[in-house]
This record gives sequence, C-alpha cells and structure tokens, in this order.
Amino acid sequence: MARFCFIFLLLMVYSLLGWCGEMVYCSLGQRKLCEKRGFLNGPICPIYGHGALTVLLCLNGGCDNPLLTFFFGALLTSAVEYATSYAMEKLFHMRWWDYTQYRFHINGRVCLLNSTLFGLASVFLCHLANPAVITWLATLFASGAGVPLSLIFLILYLTDIILSVRGAIRLSSRLARLHAIHDELARKLEALRVESQQTVTARRRRLEDAISVRLESARAEAQQKLHALYQRQDFFERRLLRSFPTSSSPRYPEALKRWKEYLENLKQ
Repeated sequence: MARFCFIFLLLMVYSLLGWCGEMVYCSLGQRKLCEKRGFLNGPICPIYGHGALTVLLCLNGGCDNPLLTFFFGALLTSAVEYATSYAMEKLFHMRWWDYTQYRFHINGRVCLLNSTLFGLASVFLCHLANPAVITWLATLFASGAGVPLSLIFLILYLTDIILSVRGAIRLSSRLARLHAIHDELARKLEALRVESQQTVTARRRRLEDAISVRLESARAEAQQKLHALYQRQDFFERRLLRSFPTSSSPRYPEALKRWKEYLENLKQ
C-alpha cells in the first residue's frame, strides 16, 4: 500500500512539474500568459508524470553518462507521447496536438524540437531533480502524512479523469452532430439548386421566388440547430478546446473549425 502511494505521489509531482514547465514554455512562446494546458482540469499533465516514471524505471534512475540519459530519455518520452497521441485519437476521434508545422516530425505526433527538450528534461530529472524529490517524499511518508495525502490526491485525480473523459466524449459527439447539420443543409441547398436549374423559363421567376424562400428557411433552420448545439456545450468541452489550440478532427475538420471560430467570436 505504502509503495503504491509513494509511486502515485511521484506521478503527481512530475505531472505537476510538467504542467508548470509547459505553461511557462507556451507563455514565453506567445509572449503572454497562455490558456490552461492539459487534458485534465487540474494543474497537472499526466503524460509528463508517466514519461518521467518510464524514464526512471527503464534507465534505473538514469545512466552514468548524462549523454546516454539524454538520448534514451528523449527516445522513451517521445514514444510515450506518440502512443498517447495515437490512443487519444482512437478513443475520442480527435488529434489533440499537431506538430506538422515543425520540421522533423513523425505523423505530427512527435517532433525533433520536443524530443530534444524531453531529453534535456530527462537529464535534469535523473541527475538533479529525482534524488531531491525522493528524499522529500521519504520524509513525508516517515511523518505518516504520505498515505492519507496520496489517497486524497487519488480521489481528486480519478474525479478529474472522469469529468475530462466525459467532456471529451461529449465534444466528439457534438462535433458529429454539427457535421450532420452542415451536411443536411448542404444536401438541401444542392437539391434546391438542381430544382432551380430544371425550372422551365415561363415558370422560372415564380418558382425561383418559392425556392428562395425555402432556401432561407433551410438556412434559418440549420442556424437554429447550430446555435442550440453551441449553447449546450459545457465548461469542460470549452476548456478542452482552449487547452489544445492545435487540436484537429480527422473526421469532422470543418465542424471543429467553425466551433473554434464561434468560441473566438464569444471571446471578442
């Protein structure tokens, strides 16, 4: 029990440090405080925690040579990032981050720049940070506070996962409905266009007026449905879209683009 709690707190510490590092890195890149990052609502990014534990476990706390720690750390963490990106896309039908704008990337899931930064972080983790963190956690457990604290964080962590996964599933479902509405409108407009072209000259003016009315009616109906869908989105869905500004939808790219435009208009 104590061992599990110790490892879990280690996961939480590095998930928090990873989140802080990403916030600083993104804020510096944007030259302003960026939107909150990460899949979860709390100030943690589990991908960094799992990456850190993977490096520590596979390298047995780090290689004797920091250069080897850098190389293998970059390789291991990039594998974790690639696997996470792939799994999340399959689960939620969305690409949450995309590095295709960077040079030397693999399917947009990992890139050389991030892998280099992960390698440097692995050197810092193994040769500087982890010994101090282990000592601090050992002191915490020796005082008797480690197990209760880890159980509290575990409850919060699982609750956050449930809320975030629910938000991601609803977001994916809403995208499908948005796409269906746009698709239905496009089919109606095409049918009306064909009907207008087939109209004989003598009746063209009268029928064109009727078609124009039906056209506006179809657009108004679609706008009502879209507005209702946009209005029903909850905090968790909006937060996920803000946290992943480069997210994309392989299935419904146009629907996601319009949704992001809607959120931008709300901010303005």
